[in-house]
Amino acid sequence: MDLDIERIRTFFTKDRFATNAGIVIDTVTPEEVLCSMPITSEHLNSSGTVHGGAIFTLADLAFAVHSNLRRFRGEKVGITVGQSISVSYLAASKGSRLIARSVCLSQGKNVSVYRVEVRDDLGNFIADMRGNGFTKATE
Repeated sequence: MDLDIERIRTFFTKDRFATNAGIVIDTVTPEEVLCSMPITSEHLNSSGTVHGGAIFTLADLAFAVHSNLRRFRGEKVGITVGQSISVSYLAASKGSRLIARSVCLSQGKNVSVYRVEVRDDLGNFIADMRGNGFTKATE
């Protein structure tokens, strides 16, 4: 079954925190998910750089979308939730937009591992996240 990006986008509009941050789902394939967020004054911390929480929220949504693609391909699986997350903040953004790229490193029946790289629109490597997902039993 093909991935219907509009159906995926509609489902994730329920993630109000990410939606309110201005995050959009740009592209979705089985191999990668790209999400992006414009950098506005609302995303800045007291020192004038992008808040770590804003960067994390972007990376987390890319992880959430990617780790739940099996559901959108019609597989009878429960929702996948974050089990553990590690993020390394590498540099302050110099651009006007952040882009998160998720790739799957491993996917088992219940446990999966994803890497999400966050870069700005100038190509600077801003953050590196590893997310372990746990797929819950179907309801």
